[in-house]
Amino acid sequence: MTLPARFSLLHSDLNDFLFASVGDEQNGMPLSVISALTRLDVDPWEEAARLAALPKAVAAEALAPMIARLPIGRPQPSDNLAITQRLVELLPVSGQLALPGRKLVGAKDKRYFQAVMLLACLALGAAVLSSML
Repeated sequence: MTLPARFSLLHSDLNDFLFASVGDEQNGMPLSVISALTRLDVDPWEEAARLAALPKAVAAEALAPMIARLPIGRPQPSDNLAITQRLVELLPVSGQLALPGRKLVGAKDKRYFQAVMLLACLALGAAVLSSML
C-alpha cells in the first residue's frame, strides 16, 4: 500500500532545505533542519514554507535567531548568519513551492464535504432510530 501524497515527502520542494545539516551537535552527530526546528517546537514544514515565501536575505535573518538557540558546534557566534544563508539557498524560489496535500479548498469542495457530512448524520440518525424500534 502506498502513502497518500500528503504523507509522502519524496517529491516535496522543501526536502533539500529540511534535510540539510545545520551543523554538528556537541556529541558529533549532524543535526538536520527538520530536527532542529522540531526541537525548537516549530512545525518544520510550515516554517520552511513561510521562509520560502520571503526574500532570501529576509529568510536568513528570520532563521538566524533560531539557529543561535541550537546546541551545535560553531567557531564564532557570527557564524549563525553564514549557516542560515547557506540553508536558505536550498529553499525553493518563491512562487514555485508545492506542498503535497496542502491545497486551497474551494467552495465546491466545501459543499461536497458538507453534503457528505449531512448524509453521514442522516445515516447515523436512521441507525439510532431503527435500533430503538
